[in-house]
Amino acid sequence: MDSSEAIFNGLKDAGIDFVVSVPCVNLSKLLDMLDEDEEITHIPVTREEEGIGICAGAYLGGKKTAILMQNSGLGNSINALKSLMELYEFPLIMIMSHRGTEGENICGQVPMGRSTPRILESMDFKFFKPGNSEAAYEDIIESWDLSQEEGKPVSILLEISYW
Repeated sequence: MDSSEAIFNGLKDAGIDFVVSVPCVNLSKLLDMLDEDEEITHIPVTREEEGIGICAGAYLGGKKTAILMQNSGLGNSINALKSLMELYEFPLIMIMSHRGTEGENICGQVPMGRSTPRILESMDFKFFKPGNSEAAYEDIIESWDLSQEEGKPVSILLEISYW
Protein backbone atom coordinates (compact mmCIF):
# COMPACT_ATOMS: atom_id res chain seq x y z
CA MET A 1 0.00 0.00 0.00
CA ASP A 2 1.60 3.28 -1.07
CA SER A 3 1.29 6.60 0.77
CA SER A 4 -1.78 7.84 -1.16
CA GLU A 5 -3.55 4.48 -0.98
CA ALA A 6 -3.06 4.39 2.80
CA ILE A 7 -4.77 7.75 3.20
CA PHE A 8 -7.55 6.84 0.80
CA ASN A 9 -8.18 3.49 2.53
CA GLY A 10 -8.10 5.18 5.94
CA LEU A 11 -10.73 7.68 4.82
CA LYS A 12 -12.91 4.92 3.39
CA ASP A 13 -12.60 2.71 6.47
CA ALA A 14 -13.31 5.64 8.79
CA GLY A 15 -16.56 6.15 6.88
CA ILE A 16 -15.58 9.53 5.44
CA ASP A 17 -18.00 10.23 2.60
CA PHE A 18 -17.47 13.95 1.94
CA VAL A 19 -14.08 15.54 1.19
CA VAL A 20 -13.15 19.05 0.18
CA SER A 21 -9.69 19.88 -1.09
CA VAL A 22 -7.38 22.70 -1.98
CA PRO A 23 -4.84 21.76 -4.71
CA CYS A 24 -1.47 20.39 -3.62
CA VAL A 25 1.08 18.49 -5.67
CA ASN A 26 1.74 16.01 -2.83
CA LEU A 27 -1.97 15.16 -2.64
CA SER A 28 -2.55 14.92 -6.41
CA LYS A 29 -2.71 11.10 -6.64
CA LEU A 30 -5.07 11.00 -3.67
CA LEU A 31 -7.28 13.68 -5.25
CA ASP A 32 -7.52 11.57 -8.41
CA MET A 33 -8.52 8.55 -6.32
CA LEU A 34 -11.25 10.56 -4.61
CA ASP A 35 -12.58 11.81 -7.94
CA GLU A 36 -12.92 8.23 -9.17
CA ASP A 37 -14.73 6.94 -6.07
CA GLU A 38 -18.52 6.99 -6.35
CA GLU A 39 -19.10 6.70 -2.58
CA ILE A 40 -17.19 9.84 -1.63
CA THR A 41 -18.31 13.31 -2.66
CA HIS A 42 -15.21 15.35 -3.50
CA ILE A 43 -15.50 19.12 -3.80
CA PRO A 44 -12.40 21.11 -4.87
CA VAL A 45 -12.36 24.62 -3.36
CA THR A 46 -10.23 27.70 -3.82
CA ARG A 47 -9.63 28.59 -0.16
CA GLU A 48 -9.38 26.54 3.02
CA GLU A 49 -11.93 28.50 5.04
CA GLU A 50 -14.43 28.05 2.20
CA GLY A 51 -13.87 24.30 2.45
CA ILE A 52 -14.35 24.32 6.21
CA GLY A 53 -17.71 26.08 5.83
CA ILE A 54 -18.77 23.54 3.21
CA CYS A 55 -17.73 20.70 5.52
CA ALA A 56 -19.82 22.20 8.33
CA GLY A 57 -22.89 22.22 6.09
CA ALA A 58 -22.20 18.69 4.87
CA TYR A 59 -21.85 17.46 8.45
CA LEU A 60 -25.22 19.02 9.31
CA GLY A 61 -26.55 17.10 6.31
CA GLY A 62 -25.35 13.79 7.76
CA LYS A 63 -21.92 13.47 6.10
CA LYS A 64 -18.60 12.48 7.65
CA THR A 65 -16.16 15.12 6.47
CA ALA A 66 -12.50 15.74 5.77
CA ILE A 67 -10.47 18.52 4.19
CA LEU A 68 -7.23 18.01 2.26
CA MET A 69 -4.87 20.96 2.10
CA GLN A 70 -1.34 22.24 2.61
CA ASN A 71 -0.41 23.34 6.10
CA SER A 72 0.16 26.84 4.70
CA GLY A 73 -3.63 27.11 4.51
CA LEU A 74 -3.98 26.58 8.26
CA GLY A 75 -3.39 30.29 8.86
CA ASN A 76 -6.20 31.14 6.43
CA SER A 77 -8.66 28.97 8.29
CA ILE A 78 -8.07 29.58 12.01
CA ASN A 79 -11.22 31.67 12.54
CA ALA A 80 -13.48 29.20 10.74
CA LEU A 81 -11.95 26.31 12.67
CA LYS A 82 -12.43 27.95 16.06
CA SER A 83 -15.62 30.00 15.55
CA LEU A 84 -17.50 27.42 13.51
CA MET A 85 -16.16 23.89 13.84
CA GLU A 86 -15.09 23.99 17.49
CA LEU A 87 -17.90 26.28 18.69
CA TYR A 88 -20.57 23.97 17.30
CA GLU A 89 -18.57 20.79 18.00
CA PHE A 90 -18.44 19.61 14.39
CA PRO A 91 -15.95 16.79 13.78
CA LEU A 92 -13.52 17.18 10.90
CA ILE A 93 -10.37 15.41 9.74
CA MET A 94 -7.79 17.81 8.33
CA ILE A 95 -5.25 15.99 6.19
CA MET A 96 -2.38 18.38 5.58
CA SER A 97 0.58 18.12 3.31
CA HIS A 98 3.10 19.46 5.84
CA ARG A 99 5.31 21.64 3.70
CA GLY A 100 8.39 23.39 5.06
CA THR A 101 9.83 20.37 6.82
CA GLU A 102 13.16 18.67 6.17
CA GLY A 103 13.76 18.33 2.44
CA GLU A 104 11.65 21.35 1.47
CA ASN A 105 13.11 23.16 -1.55
CA ILE A 106 10.93 26.28 -1.35
CA CYS A 107 12.26 28.54 1.40
CA GLY A 108 8.94 30.40 1.69
CA GLN A 109 7.31 27.21 3.02
CA VAL A 110 9.75 26.79 5.94
CA PRO A 111 8.42 29.39 8.46
CA MET A 112 4.87 28.01 8.38
CA GLY A 113 6.21 24.47 8.31
CA ARG A 114 8.03 25.07 11.58
CA SER A 115 5.05 26.81 13.15
CA THR A 116 2.28 24.41 12.16
CA PRO A 117 2.52 22.01 15.13
CA ARG A 118 2.71 24.92 17.59
CA ILE A 119 -0.31 26.60 15.98
CA LEU A 120 -2.35 23.41 16.30
CA GLU A 121 -1.23 22.98 19.91
CA SER A 122 -2.15 26.58 20.75
CA MET A 123 -5.61 25.96 19.26
CA ASP A 124 -5.88 22.85 21.47
CA PHE A 125 -6.32 20.67 18.38
CA LYS A 126 -4.84 17.19 18.40
CA PHE A 127 -2.70 16.06 15.48
CA PHE A 128 -0.83 13.02 14.23
CA LYS A 129 2.46 12.88 12.31
CA PRO A 130 2.60 9.40 10.79
CA GLY A 131 5.98 8.27 9.53
CA ASN A 132 4.74 5.58 7.17
CA SER A 133 1.68 4.33 5.29
CA GLU A 134 0.53 1.88 7.96
CA ALA A 135 0.65 4.54 10.67
CA ALA A 136 -1.20 7.03 8.43
CA TYR A 137 -3.99 4.53 7.82
CA GLU A 138 -4.42 3.89 11.57
CA ASP A 139 -4.12 7.58 12.47
CA ILE A 140 -6.86 8.57 10.03
CA ILE A 141 -9.29 6.06 11.51
CA GLU A 142 -8.40 7.13 15.05
CA SER A 143 -8.62 10.83 14.14
CA TRP A 144 -12.29 10.59 13.10
CA ASP A 145 -13.24 8.90 16.38
CA LEU A 146 -11.21 11.45 18.35
CA SER A 147 -12.72 14.36 16.43
CA GLN A 148 -16.24 13.13 17.17
CA GLU A 149 -15.38 12.56 20.83
CA GLU A 150 -13.85 16.00 21.33
CA GLY A 151 -16.14 17.90 18.97
CA LYS A 152 -13.29 19.62 17.15
CA PRO A 153 -10.97 19.10 14.20
CA VAL A 154 -8.09 16.63 14.31
CA SER A 155 -5.19 16.88 11.87
CA ILE A 156 -2.92 14.44 10.10
CA LEU A 157 0.39 16.16 9.18
CA LEU A 158 2.10 14.42 6.29
CA GLU A 159 5.69 15.59 6.07
CA ILE A 160 7.75 15.53 2.88
CA SER A 161 9.44 12.32 4.03
CA TYR A 162 6.04 10.60 4.16
CA TRP A 163 5.63 10.92 0.38
